[in-house]
Amino acid sequence: MELFVGVGSSRVRDLFEQAKKQAPCIVFIDELDAIGKSRSSGGFYGGNDEREQTLNQLLAEMDGFSAEDATVIVLAATNRPEVLDPALLRPGRFDRQVLVDRPDLSGREAILKIHARKVKLGEDVKLAAIATRTPGFAGADLANLVNEAALLAARNQRSDVAQEDFAEAIERVVAGLEKKSRVLNDKEKKIVAYHEVGHALVGSLMTGSGRVEKISIVPRGMAALGYTLQLPTEDRFLMDEAELRGQIATLLGGRSAEEIVFNSITTGAANDLQRATDLAERMVTTYGMSKILGPLAYQQGQQPMFLGDGMPNPRRMMSEETAQAIDREVKEIVETAHQQALDTLKLNRDLLEAIATQLLETEVIEGEKLHSLLSQVQAVNNLTVSNRPNLNLSGVS
Repeated sequence: MELFVGVGSSRVRDLFEQAKKQAPCIVFIDELDAIGKSRSSGGFYGGNDEREQTLNQLLAEMDGFSAEDATVIVLAATNRPEVLDPALLRPGRFDRQVLVDRPDLSGREAILKIHARKVKLGEDVKLAAIATRTPGFAGADLANLVNEAALLAARNQRSDVAQEDFAEAIERVVAGLEKKSRVLNDKEKKIVAYHEVGHALVGSLMTGSGRVEKISIVPRGMAALGYTLQLPTEDRFLMDEAELRGQIATLLGGRSAEEIVFNSITTGAANDLQRATDLAERMVTTYGMSKILGPLAYQQGQQPMFLGDGMPNPRRMMSEETAQAIDREVKEIVETAHQQALDTLKLNRDLLEAIATQLLETEVIEGEKLHSLLSQVQAVNNLTVSNRPNLNLSGVS
């Protein structure tokens, strides 16, 4: 694209002229949304005009293929298919769409094998186990994971990469780098410890939570003063209402621990509250999990951002009474989960104190030692231990 009108369309014509001369050939356009955005999306005068002319020329060239031009194939890639002009997706143009989604378990293992060829692996490395612990990772994330593990091995003066290097690398990619220079005072450190243990105790019981692998009060990343790492054992594509409610209760476990132990609350649960509220709202407005409002979708049916990125869709036009009913339902879901977390922690108050005291001494509890401690958690009423997994990284903001 250029400032001068007509340059973009001229380049498109030149591109296809070269393609016809080189036929059979493939024309590949990367980041198609740069010139293929919907013409109804608006924009600044001049720049948008030129972009539209370029798009119009592309449409004309793709429509103008004659029989002898059939050996010219046009491919394009984009991360934002929802903003493309509908004319681009009509039959005869880009009428076949191939989704390159995040890899599943077997895909992650295959990608790890490719990137692991570049490094020397230790005898204890199990790529299948690493693939299990990295749900949601894209190919670039896995490449970065192998690179981080290799750097950690080099820093520790080892000639090969061990399984423990991959474990630390996963935490670096998910939670960020350790910030040992960020020194907390004793009061803050104590609050963070109880907060994270609260997440772990509730998460070990609630359905919809993964297995708690590690509790740490070592600050990481930009804002996390501590974190509880829960990892799944398999890929999940569907979740029921009980599992979603369990996730919300786990998110509120940290704040609940603060209330019980210190009889006050801090700003550390800000991110947990945001995620819990968003999840509860989706349950009501998107998933139809409200007996009062019924199986209705209250979110506008716009095409979501690719791979789940971007802002959520706005609500539909509705009456004030319906909006108030939605707010009441969201509040009821969050408050019920909050009470579940409080009841669980009150019943296990002695265990909460014991693990928090130990965490203050060691800063990190993980592995079999952590699993042994969490196996002592007692369930309240109908709460049962579940191995159904979900990735949940909770940290004090």
